[in-house]
Amino acid sequence: MSHGSSVEPANVAPPSSGHRTPESPQVTHLARPSGDDAPRRSWLVLGLMLLAQFMVILDVSVVNVALPSIGAALGFSSGDYQWTVSAYVLLSGGLLLLGGRLSDLIDRRRMFVIGLSVFTTASLLSGLAGSPLMLILSRAAQGMGAAMLTPAAMAIVMTAYAGRQRTTALAVWGTIGSMGIAAGVLFGGALTTLLGWQGVFFINIPIGVVVLALTLRAVPAGVTTLTSIRRLDLPGAITAVLGLVALVLGIEHAGAEGWTSPMTLLALAAGAALLTAFAWIEKRATTPLVPPHIWRVRSLVSATAVMAGVTGAVVGAIFLNSLFLQGVLGGSPLVTGLQFLPLALVITVSAATAGKLLGRVSPRSMMAAGLAVTALGAALLIHVGEHSGYLTDVLPGFVVLGLGVGPMFVAISVAAMGGIKGEEAGLASGLMMTGHEVGAALGVALLTTVGGNLTTAAGLLTAYPKAFTALTGVLLVLAVFTLIAVPRRAGSAR
Repeated sequence: MSHGSSVEPANVAPPSSGHRTPESPQVTHLARPSGDDAPRRSWLVLGLMLLAQFMVILDVSVVNVALPSIGAALGFSSGDYQWTVSAYVLLSGGLLLLGGRLSDLIDRRRMFVIGLSVFTTASLLSGLAGSPLMLILSRAAQGMGAAMLTPAAMAIVMTAYAGRQRTTALAVWGTIGSMGIAAGVLFGGALTTLLGWQGVFFINIPIGVVVLALTLRAVPAGVTTLTSIRRLDLPGAITAVLGLVALVLGIEHAGAEGWTSPMTLLALAAGAALLTAFAWIEKRATTPLVPPHIWRVRSLVSATAVMAGVTGAVVGAIFLNSLFLQGVLGGSPLVTGLQFLPLALVITVSAATAGKLLGRVSPRSMMAAGLAVTALGAALLIHVGEHSGYLTDVLPGFVVLGLGVGPMFVAISVAAMGGIKGEEAGLASGLMMTGHEVGAALGVALLTTVGGNLTTAAGLLTAYPKAFTALTGVLLVLAVFTLIAVPRRAGSAR
């Protein structure tokens, strides 16, 4: 962490026993451990939140490698493959904003515990699934749990640290986010080979139980009042959830059926109408789901936009490479997973290095530089073809991708959340992670549209150079956008 110094929780005074107005948000403060236990308790809280978030990010991509085995075991139709992934993304992406607001209005530890319990139970049901429908429903429940625990986890981190310690904690959070996407393919291949497809779900159970037990001991409970629950903007919450679900559904369907299919157009139109209604409701609400001043925090809004684009590019690149390495280069799930290990390691090392540089380099500059390096990595993969080798052609691109991706996600997390007040950390986190989920869905859909048929070796050979040419262009555009739109200081409105 920061130059060998111990990380201590922020010195936040406990809520007063006096009167509190209904407009005051319910804030859960972490108690300051006393004496020699303070640094150890501080590290434990951060570690628990990061481990839970790692599981959530991992589950976006860990299933992809296991899908052929799952389909063979459960007798999947072609549509079942898509919905096994989409059900998770739909519920997590659609509910994150609401989950973030709820974590600010009620006890954050309670929201985290509920979300983690739902996620862990749904993981058990996914591994026990005996039919496509049961698996799809349990994956949807996993997404629901993820949408509750993620904003609460970041809010706990935000209120546990201040100053340089908060920046360092956010940098580590960004490291976990970037590493989890690549590690999902690695773990998916290993678990499927060693434990069967059920292993990609069952692995969450012992981790979830341990994190849950330690959280109840390490994170003090807050107080939930009836007043704080009544402050929830229910009409705004309903339209936001339905609008985001419809939007993600349209994007996901476009990846399978194309952007002009009736279902795609209907879902996107419904999403646009519902989100327009949400904006109208928010302007008239006494206590809006997203307070107007949040939209004026330019660092949060612009970094969230970059998050959506970057996640789409990275998830799309990993998705296409997982298909290419198996479908064209002939790797098994285990070998394919191991081939992503260098990418995960480079992301981890580069992200850790970036965290130490943030005191001397602005998040905006680091984001732009990371995007440019990631674009170079994508460009190196454009010429990979039928006669290419992993070590000579694919691995160099992976290494350069990792060098850019690690710092990029670290800087995005700090830029988006660095200037946010503790009492609004859950909502801000929900907004940022909504960009992450929508971007993940959009990236795969756009890549499929650009690349075309990804189900055959011939189709992959045609799609690969086209897709990475497009990804290179998108990443360069995002780099320019970052320099124009993202302010130099986190939390700035200018």
